[in-house]
Amino acid sequence: MIDPQYALAHFRTFAVVGATPNPEKYGCEIVTALLAAGYEVFPVNPKYKEILSQPCYPSLAAMPQKPDVVIIALASESVASVVEECAKLDCRVVWMPPGCWSHAALEACRHHRLGFIFDRCPVGELSIAPSRPHLPDTSD
Repeated sequence: MIDPQYALAHFRTFAVVGATPNPEKYGCEIVTALLAAGYEVFPVNPKYKEILSQPCYPSLAAMPQKPDVVIIALASESVASVVEECAKLDCRVVWMPPGCWSHAALEACRHHRLGFIFDRCPVGELSIAPSRPHLPDTSD
């Protein structure tokens, strides 16, 4: 398991699978918090074209680049299939917040040797993370 604070300090791009424009939903709260903290965020949800002025992608494979971290904001029964997609795309880290993970998803992460975080809230972790005035440009 990867320490959430390590992920927030060392990674720059985050995909949020299950993102939504509804401010009352967790998928919107995560996107909002990451954007406010200065991260590059890729919302992923086939229902929307845009979320919070960010282009929204129908799948991880449709994204223009591979994210450093994939946060899965879906019901636990849907998470293992997203982990499998992450493995096919060779993603670095899968983050499964409270209520958004399953034992099958954890086993899939281990099987595919994916870095993972589970049962930790990204929004809560951002609230205790040290201030990051500037993220390094890693686009080279």
